[in-house]
Amino acid sequence: MNPGQTQRTPWIVGVSGASGTPYAAAVLRALLDAGESVDLVVSRASRLTLLDETGISFRDAHWQDDLREWLARGADGKPGTFQADVSGVRYWNAGDLAAGPSSGSYPAKGMIIVPASTACVAGVALGLSKDLLQRTASVTLKERRTLVVAVRETPLNGQTLRHLVTLDDAGASVVPASPAFYAGATHIQDLVDFVAGRVLDAAGVEHGLYRRWKGELGGGARPE
Repeated sequence: MNPGQTQRTPWIVGVSGASGTPYAAAVLRALLDAGESVDLVVSRASRLTLLDETGISFRDAHWQDDLREWLARGADGKPGTFQADVSGVRYWNAGDLAAGPSSGSYPAKGMIIVPASTACVAGVALGLSKDLLQRTASVTLKERRTLVVAVRETPLNGQTLRHLVTLDDAGASVVPASPAFYAGATHIQDLVDFVAGRVLDAAGVEHGLYRRWKGELGGGARPE
C-alpha cells in the first residue's frame, strides 16, 4: 500500500442456501449505498436458491452482470426496480479456500451471513470450514470481529437452537429473519427491508431501510 493510500476494509457478505435471497439483495444494496466496500461469497447451494427464487444464474465468469441483475430486482421479483453500482464489490468463489478472507490477516470490518441456512449455522458452530463461507465465519469469530447470522428457517429444532446458542456464546449476533409490522409495511419490499435493516443494525451500519419505533402507538398505521 502506498503512503497516504487508504486500506480497503470491506464487509464480507456470505449468502448460504436458505430461502431468502431478497434479504441478501437488500443488505448488499444498503451496504453499497452507505459507501461500504463488500466482499461477496455465494455458496453453491445458494446459487440453486437464487435460480429458483429469481431465475438468475449466478456465474463466476459473469458475476458482475449477474449480481447487478439480482440487486436490481425488487422483492416481488420485478426487474429494474433498483439501480446498483457493484464497483465496490469483490467476489470470491466459495470453493477457494486460499482466498483473502480465509486468513485472519486479511482486513475486514466483519461478516454478515444472509440468509443463513441451518446447515450453514451448524457448520460455523462446529468449526467445520467446509467452504470459504464457513471458513471466513470461523476467522471472523477467532479475530473477534463482528459476525451477524441472519438465520432463515422454521420451525427450529433443538439441534439448531443449540448451534445458535453456541454462536451467541462465541460472540455472534443471531438475527432471525422475522419481519415486523409496526413500521407500517404496505409492500413485500417493506418487510424484506425491515429484516435487512435489523441485520445492519446488528452490524452497526447506518441505513434508512425502515421506520423506527418512537414510542407512539399507531405510528405504523396507514395514512387515511
